[in-house]
Amino acid sequence: MLLATAVVAPSAQAEVLTASLDPVHLDLDYTTERTPIAAGTEYALGRRDDHLPAYIPKADRIILKLGERRVYVYDGDRVLDSYPVAIGAPGTPTPTGQFEIFQMIENPVWQSPWTGEVFAPGANSALGLRWIGFAEMSNGIIGFHGTPTVSSIGRAASNGCVRLRNEDVLALYSHVRMGMTVVVEP
Repeated sequence: MLLATAVVAPSAQAEVLTASLDPVHLDLDYTTERTPIAAGTEYALGRRDDHLPAYIPKADRIILKLGERRVYVYDGDRVLDSYPVAIGAPGTPTPTGQFEIFQMIENPVWQSPWTGEVFAPGANSALGLRWIGFAEMSNGIIGFHGTPTVSSIGRAASNGCVRLRNEDVLALYSHVRMGMTVVVEP
């Protein structure tokens, strides 16, 4: 039996570690104008605020307005985004109240509740590209999801879930996190 080991010089190890780390990328707005130095200011490179990144808003809750058939993403009192949706049909309405996101699934697999058949994930799946579960009901879990049936958007057409265009559910998914509040209003 032959054993082989490799000896790496410390500087080579540092280079390997540095190369393997993913760089952090920030989208910042840069300006060519600098703040002039005021008399007596100790900041030769401008004000401290000139070098801090702008505040990036983070969503703190989602509000679904069934009457408008639209979901809104909020940060405090500020609406960050909104998307048109399809909601539950009259016989299988989307529940109202306050809920919490407890499931987030990329490329969800859908199983037909009627036939038990399992369908592959993807843009043409009944659940589209993302699933965000927020309410557990006696007839199953209710959530936001993508749909290939874009003609249903703006209508009361689902079995209680909230359908979005696939591009919109991707955007919504990027705003949300586990435990986030979802408020469903009539």
